[in-house]
Amino acid sequence: MPAPMTDPQPQTVDMVLADGLVVNENGTVAASIAVAGGRIVAIGEDRLMPPARERVSLAGLHVLPGAIDVHVHFREPGMPQKEDWGTGSDAAAVGGVTTVFDMPNTVPPTDTVAHFELKKAAAEAKSIVDFGLYGLLGEHNLDHLEPLAEAGAIGFKLFLGNTTGDLPCPSDGAVLEGFEILAGLGLRCSIHAENSPILFWRQNRLKAAGRNDVLAHLAARTDVVAVEALNRACTLADWTGARIHIVHESSARSLPFIRFWKERGVDLTVETLPQYLYLSAEMMLAPGGEVLRMNPPIREAAQQEPLWAALADGTIDMIATDHAPHAVEEKYGDNVWNLACGFPGVETLVPLMLNAVANGRLSLERVAAITSAAPARAFGLYGRKGVIRVGADADFAVVDLTKRQRLTAAALHSRGKVSAYEGMEVRGGPVRTYVRGRLVAKDGEVVAERGWGAMVRPQMAAPAPRNLATTMKAILEPGQKPW
Repeated sequence: MPAPMTDPQPQTVDMVLADGLVVNENGTVAASIAVAGGRIVAIGEDRLMPPARERVSLAGLHVLPGAIDVHVHFREPGMPQKEDWGTGSDAAAVGGVTTVFDMPNTVPPTDTVAHFELKKAAAEAKSIVDFGLYGLLGEHNLDHLEPLAEAGAIGFKLFLGNTTGDLPCPSDGAVLEGFEILAGLGLRCSIHAENSPILFWRQNRLKAAGRNDVLAHLAARTDVVAVEALNRACTLADWTGARIHIVHESSARSLPFIRFWKERGVDLTVETLPQYLYLSAEMMLAPGGEVLRMNPPIREAAQQEPLWAALADGTIDMIATDHAPHAVEEKYGDNVWNLACGFPGVETLVPLMLNAVANGRLSLERVAAITSAAPARAFGLYGRKGVIRVGADADFAVVDLTKRQRLTAAALHSRGKVSAYEGMEVRGGPVRTYVRGRLVAKDGEVVAERGWGAMVRPQMAAPAPRNLATTMKAILEPGQKPW
């Protein structure tokens, strides 16, 4: 007689997060999550979970996919006195952000494979969260775009407006050729969309007239500066088939154009920032208000509601931070032109979005979409990141929607001890953050060892370049007809 068949013993997993409320963009369910080897291996009723070496009760707490901040400046290499990969990733982890994309305007800029590897080494040594690294799209390095893509760049960054580091804006001819190259590679190009000639002309005229007050910065960069650059970038993307992402959208006047280009079929995604939703130019008139100087500028309060609505309805795809720390002394003074632009934000992103849930502006599911699912989709990470499902990385922001905290500069883990939200009380915040199954932050404290973070590489859909007969590569061939 054959031996009776018995059920095999279930394999022990590394961890079970028990009885939480699991949030994805398409809904919330009560469930437990089993994790093994840094990945999610089961989701369901707790009684169905396999045995685990560690069990953590999450009763009464919500589990969101770890946030992905596609826009941070961690300043290393070159400016570690402002931030480095240790302090920057600590701030991210405490704030429920499990993946960050670092911008290329460091010293040296991330414009060659050698410079890319220099930054990658620093991140691998210090970061406790996963990371993607942008390559620079500049006039001087078009021949480096393909090698940077092969090295693993998450995408590329184009500065049409000036920023920290004062990288020169490429000519429109170089931008078009760059887009032609990126259209063939299929990687997304993130764009600082401000018209440099206009803003510098106005800024210089204001300086000559003695306008050094806090609102002069906004006057130099009036909305048309953003609207024009947005439409120029979209026109070139439409022609070439390049995939583009508009960073730090600040102007409600851009929204009709965003809708137009999306309806036309441009592969366009857009982010806004909490500072454009919560802060206003009027606040800069208060004592110390000059701390809010950034690029693009924080605009008048009347623009907030249209931006909130666009974030809720999907016109704006995602939320990011433009985390940009500086020394405290660089942020205060009487002459606005002498002040550094930007301030820390990665640690306060998730609390500010949860506060929007508490105030009825966004659903919790929409927060999961704008902080995680949409960024993952746009940059070729969805399935591995951006969602809580079997097979995905075990990246979680465990949040308590009842938690109340007062935001202060002193509490920030960033090296830049400046808060644009000083004294603001918010409801809802992370209490545990997991990166690939490892607890990296708990109750506002870092608990991970340096170097746990790993670089992520994009897996984008097949490229869809257009007008190939007119590209610079094509017309340089002898005898090529330009049609």
